[in-house]
Amino acid sequence: MKEIPTREQLNKVDKDVLITMFLSMAQQMEQQTELIKMLKLEVESLSEKLSLSNTRQFAPSTEAGLTDGEQLSIYSLGFNEAEALAEEALPQEPEMEEVTSYRRKKKAGKREADLSGYPVEEVTHELSEEELKDLFPNGYTVLPDEVYKKLEMIPSTFKVMEHHVKVYKGRDGRIIKAPRPKEMISNSIATPSLVSAIINAKYVNAVPLYRQEQEYKRNDVNISRQTMANWCILSSERHLSLIADRLKQELMKSHVLHADETPVTVIKDGREGTHKNYMWVYRTGEMCKANPVVIYDYQKTRKAEAPREMLREFQGKLVCDGYQVYHGMEDDMADITVCGCWAHARRPFAEVVKSMGKEKAKGTAAYEALLQIEQIYRKDNELRRLPAKERKRKRRLLVKPLVDGFFQWAKEEQLNVLPSSKTAKGLQYCLNQEKYLRKFITDPEVPLDNNPAERAIRPFCVGKKNWVLIDTIHGARASAVLYSIVETAKANNLKPYNYFKHLLTEIPKHMEDTDLEFLEELLPWSDYLPDDCRKKNT
Repeated sequence: MKEIPTREQLNKVDKDVLITMFLSMAQQMEQQTELIKMLKLEVESLSEKLSLSNTRQFAPSTEAGLTDGEQLSIYSLGFNEAEALAEEALPQEPEMEEVTSYRRKKKAGKREADLSGYPVEEVTHELSEEELKDLFPNGYTVLPDEVYKKLEMIPSTFKVMEHHVKVYKGRDGRIIKAPRPKEMISNSIATPSLVSAIINAKYVNAVPLYRQEQEYKRNDVNISRQTMANWCILSSERHLSLIADRLKQELMKSHVLHADETPVTVIKDGREGTHKNYMWVYRTGEMCKANPVVIYDYQKTRKAEAPREMLREFQGKLVCDGYQVYHGMEDDMADITVCGCWAHARRPFAEVVKSMGKEKAKGTAAYEALLQIEQIYRKDNELRRLPAKERKRKRRLLVKPLVDGFFQWAKEEQLNVLPSSKTAKGLQYCLNQEKYLRKFITDPEVPLDNNPAERAIRPFCVGKKNWVLIDTIHGARASAVLYSIVETAKANNLKPYNYFKHLLTEIPKHMEDTDLEFLEELLPWSDYLPDDCRKKNT
């Protein structure tokens, strides 16, 4: 170790040498400080990766409650918060009873409303005349009954419908048969109610056919899964594809569409080996006034030709994630404007905060990013019920400053985080997608995120975990048709089973029609649908 020079020794050293020594020491200190900073970032990055790994393996998937939701940074407040808020009308102050009440009020008559519409079987509990004479020797009067209700369920009830068609022979030798209803599938025991039950179990409740086969056997009904699959495919190709094609026409009329895709394995897709196939989903915007439509589209590829073929007649805004195929469409298709998804922008930061824990994450860039994005969501959600014109004005006034503040902060903060960290990648994603993430500000019908498409495709993702793969292209296309009708029915508050039963009863009656006008009365929002197709409590 070198000996520290004394004051007398330093006084004898030339001034230029002292300056050189001082600058050298300052440079070394700066380098050491930078090294410590880099090492600290490396430690934080490794800690982040370890936390993320543990979270993916052990933690639940929810992202709720990751921030306090009350703290506001200088960036998340925006630059004209006071002026903007001053333009808003002050909300009416709540009454004391509303503030202090913590009990949820029971809605009067809710149970009666829930049970209304079901057939009622009256069960009477009474005393015999002998018992009454013993209890009331001096006579009695019958008062109004005490009435209470219970809900019974009769699962898996089967009955055979044996059709007898009368045959008549005239004296002139002519033979005439009485009219009979059109069959859904000729020379088959399948009925609309049976096939609808199979479709409902698989495509609504994600019960694979082999488990349905087992359940039927437990009820002494022997229907193989191959037969059930054949019924689903035939009813889809012959009848239900007509309504799915009609729904696709309605989809193209929407001003805003959502899009997403997910891989699926199809064994016999015409190629050797196993290849990834894709199920694409398209949904009308939830903030548009048009009737909601969800369309599934099976394709062998994830390349651009799949959505371009589907959307070749579409004119409007397409909300999607950051997949480059969607963005390329904006350059090639002049009628389409691509809008970004803030849920995808939020996700990397949410993963980091969840992996670290909220308290430990406070003060990190990921927590700050998450907090700012939540402020954007909160402010925009407050405008959701406003008329479109007013929502557009308030978005520019109240939400745009928050968005501007977030991107200004992100550009500055990107220099302070390790490039390999999840937080840095999240910031880079946001900055790369800035053009698309800002699009919602200028169109009141464009939402912040692509969650409607993700919700629409989730039932298929749940289902494919149960059956893992699809055997043929016919099966994949049938699944696309059936999921399209299921999700559109749910979006329009219909009961899928009842709706399928109605479709499979009515469509076979029109198979010889020269036009398809009859489909108008079968659309999910048609006034001609039977009441039992509609949910009473929505």
